[in-house]
Amino acid sequence: MNTNTAKSPRALGVALLGLGNYSQSELAPGLKRASHCTLRGIVTGTPEKVARWQSEYAIPDGSVYDYASFPNIRNNAAIDVVYVVTPTALHKKFAIMAAEAGKHVWCEKPMALDVAECQSIIDACRANNVSLSIGYRLHHEPNTQTIEAWGKSKPYGALKSVSAIAGDAQGDERTWRHSAALGGGALYDIGVYSINAIRHATGEYPTRVLSAKQYTNRPELFNEVDEVTEFELELPSGARAYGKASRADKLNELRIEAANGSYGLAPFQSYTGVRGEASDGKKLDQKIDHQQAKQMDDDALAILSGAPPQVPGEEGLADIRIVNAIQDAVRTGGPVTI
Repeated sequence: MNTNTAKSPRALGVALLGLGNYSQSELAPGLKRASHCTLRGIVTGTPEKVARWQSEYAIPDGSVYDYASFPNIRNNAAIDVVYVVTPTALHKKFAIMAAEAGKHVWCEKPMALDVAECQSIIDACRANNVSLSIGYRLHHEPNTQTIEAWGKSKPYGALKSVSAIAGDAQGDERTWRHSAALGGGALYDIGVYSINAIRHATGEYPTRVLSAKQYTNRPELFNEVDEVTEFELELPSGARAYGKASRADKLNELRIEAANGSYGLAPFQSYTGVRGEASDGKKLDQKIDHQQAKQMDDDALAILSGAPPQVPGEEGLADIRIVNAIQDAVRTGGPVTI
């Protein structure tokens, strides 16, 4: 099937910084499908990847960078946006470098390791008058948007409880996701899905981490980071939220219990097939062709129109504040105010 889409004459040029699996399997194909942005550059620390990417995406030599030459991207008028797709611990460094080069920044989630790093990215983008968007693709997904709208309008009455469990069973191959220094672990990588879903499904920002625990059944592999994190949050309404992030189990469900019914999504954070149902039989089954293409087109249109992005840096910071509070709760063994 031909996935190339007719491009707008004003389509923004995007450089992918980091050519790992997500860039290769989702973002680059998404840019082929997008109408308002297109792949025009790459930044990689792996020279052997360059020839294939140039061949497949017609990227000229002048738009290929390694990490040392990356600052020179400021002189490339074909590149409007840098999408940072590195391990989490490197997001701050490269997002700030992109902003200082005068390029708009799309930063993959989780935004950074802590609140201070998130704020430094926000500050750099603001100082250089460039847009900043965080790669929460599900904010652009229609069934998720319905759940978010219900979190505000409460069509099933007052909230009683919410749970969001996300897991992707990981094999025994060691990657950067097993490294504490690079920002690995289930809580950073997957937990932000559960945290973000809890926030937007309820329309509330948690006030406390009531309890949290992290553990592994494979200590030989997860000897630096968590394989599983479970946590319970208190919401301003008094309701409680349960979250789980796992690299040991395949989990994918968001469930909301309200006074006059219940609803949810299962799966709630897969790349395809997000769907759900309410207790009264209402279906949540709107389809979307390609989540990443929709995300990047929405972000490109925001830049082109001068509008705020749907998922600004403050959104990424809000989740990392909760991540850090959960980490504190694990360390102290008690509740932590967020």
